[in-house]
Amino acid sequence: MKAMDQLKFNAEGLIPAVVQDHGTGRVLMLAWMNRESLERTLALGKTVFWSRSRKKLWMKGETSGHTQTVKDIALDCDGDTLLVQVEQTGAACHEGYKSCFYRSIREGGASVVVTEPQLETPEQIYGRG
Repeated sequence: MKAMDQLKFNAEGLIPAVVQDHGTGRVLMLAWMNRESLERTLALGKTVFWSRSRKKLWMKGETSGHTQTVKDIALDCDGDTLLVQVEQTGAACHEGYKSCFYRSIREGGASVVVTEPQLETPEQIYGRG
């Protein structure tokens, strides 16, 4: 059975993709894929996602230069979530952190703290002020 036939896309035709650093196992981000973005990812060996807000495909790193080279794509037991292992170049987060999960909840929910260093500012990445 082909891979696409084993996947369960939601009513909007999307499937969540958890993106993980291939070397460290660190979860870098969560994004959404549709059939076309997954097909492009498989063909290019670079991650391509569907932007729910912009309603269009986007390749990770197309504006930042912080690309993701795909090492493996796995599907969960239900076929409704993807795990995409990548070699990350630069920051995965648009805020300039290695991972989008750079903050943790502390003190029983009383505070949120930054748990990793910022690699670059958004201004450095995207050249906006």
